Amino acid sequence: MKKKMKAVRLYADWSPKPTFKLGAKDIEGRQTYLGSQVYRNPKLVIEDVPVPEPGDDEVMIEVKACGICGSDVHMAQADKEGYIFYPGLTGFPATLGHEFSGVVVKAGKNARDKSTNRPFKGGEYVCAEEMLWCGRCQPCCDGFPNHCERLDELGFNVDGAYAKYIVVRASVVWNLAPLQARYSGENLFIAGALVEPTSVAYNAVIVRGGGVRPGDNAVICGGGPVGLASCALMKKNGAKVILSEPESSRAELGLKMGADEIVNPAKENFTERVLQLTAGMGAKLYLEAAGLPTRVYPAIEQTIWEGKGLNSTVVVVARADAKMPVTAEVLQVRRAQIVGTQGHSGDGIFPHVISAMSTGMDMTPLVTKKIALKEVPAMLTTLQTDRRECKVMVTDLG
Repeated sequence: MKKKMKAVRLYADWSPKPTFKLGAKDIEGRQTYLGSQVYRNPKLVIEDVPVPEPGDDEVMIEVKACGICGSDVHMAQADKEGYIFYPGLTGFPATLGHEFSGVVVKAGKNARDKSTNRPFKGGEYVCAEEMLWCGRCQPCCDGFPNHCERLDELGFNVDGAYAKYIVVRASVVWNLAPLQARYSGENLFIAGALVEPTSVAYNAVIVRGGGVRPGDNAVICGGGPVGLASCALMKKNGAKVILSEPESSRAELGLKMGADEIVNPAKENFTERVLQLTAGMGAKLYLEAAGLPTRVYPAIEQTIWEGKGLNSTVVVVARADAKMPVTAEVLQVRRAQIVGTQGHSGDGIFPHVISAMSTGMDMTPLVTKKIALKEVPAMLTTLQTDRRECKVMVTDLG
């Protein structure tokens, strides 16, 4: 009889909206790339599940820390019609959780540690990508694994890390040895669990957004974990960083993470304040990390239009089931552009983030609360309306 462990799992009804059309990568009754159009009546449960065993190319990890992501909250959150908020790839039932770190327990015969190019021995401290790209489709072969045609995602359509153990393909596992000189004990695992959301930010502002040069202005809209990680990355690159965030606790944390100035869009005119802080130039990079494109983008666009600077890039990282009201004339006249960003794989992102964290970019202040596995369902409900916490970390997984 297989050993059992506790896991936080989400169930939901497959109930497509009348306008939904099954896509080429969707599987009837099992998974879709348009979760908010299909899944209804989400229900969180803690239940006993079998402890997984690794296959030949896989690694079994004892989870030591797993962060709660906004996507976890939005998968568990229903609108007035009962449909989940999260608009992306989903397949339920599934164990949630994807921002994790832990210790290798055992590994398959073909599983190798990329940092040594040798088989895992067991005992390694690791984190992992949540995007399970195939490496064989056109996007993967073109170097864009975040857009894999056969994509699976830990905690979205396959079982994730809100459990004591997880099995992950070795190709997406990264060794945390570089962090051991700076962190130890629980803090090492907390830092390791923050590699994934920081890598999402890295992909957004460095890879897709093109980064900044020292002295450039960067405006981050939204003080959630990805927005605040972006503040740290932009400051490390030498930018003047402006954070737009109405919640005072998150604004204060933004200053600790590298923001030079705070704009409160609930009390100030966003455009006027940003132009004042940038001597009328505006920003080289604007990040939409609030998930409110219908409210946030018009203010960004107005700032680009009224600013003296050209060549602004607007990076959209937050997931939202909404259309942005774009005025093409502004982009044309001001030589600006909008780019979308998804994921964190490829481009050496994970090792770059681990290296940056090992040399002083401390992301652990993002964690404002630590909880146990049994508290996860209630916390996911609380975070649907309460924005005072930033990153809640599950550190007791049973």
